[in-house]
Amino acid sequence: MEQLTSYTGTGPDKAWRHKLAAGGFEIQCCHNCGKHIFYPRIVCHHCGSSELHWVKASGKATVYATSVVRVRPDHGSDYNIALVDLAEGPRMMTRVVDIDPAEVKIGMRVTAFVGEVEGEVALLFRPAPGGNG
Repeated sequence: MEQLTSYTGTGPDKAWRHKLAAGGFEIQCCHNCGKHIFYPRIVCHHCGSSELHWVKASGKATVYATSVVRVRPDHGSDYNIALVDLAEGPRMMTRVVDIDPAEVKIGMRVTAFVGEVEGEVALLFRPAPGGNG
């Protein structure tokens, strides 16, 4: 487990993006209260402790909310924006791919992977086997 302080001068967001670019999905965990944290922070928003460390996330999540962004056909294709609840507890905004955007449903189980969106490294999710809630 790496301490956040090993990234002195870079900030927790940059550390998270660096880990993601290397193909890893890690989130922070608080040494004090034991809760997992996402979006990367300097202090725990549960207890205020600055004793945060990085842990590998399971990649398992459940769709909490979903919306389809409609795009004109000459500008690409429709896509999904979703809020997912990670198995570790935090909620994050992402895209669920490899499925028609309108087929993403609340309660659907999904699995994370590192992919790309418009040339940028991104954490994406796809339906888990048998993941229809």
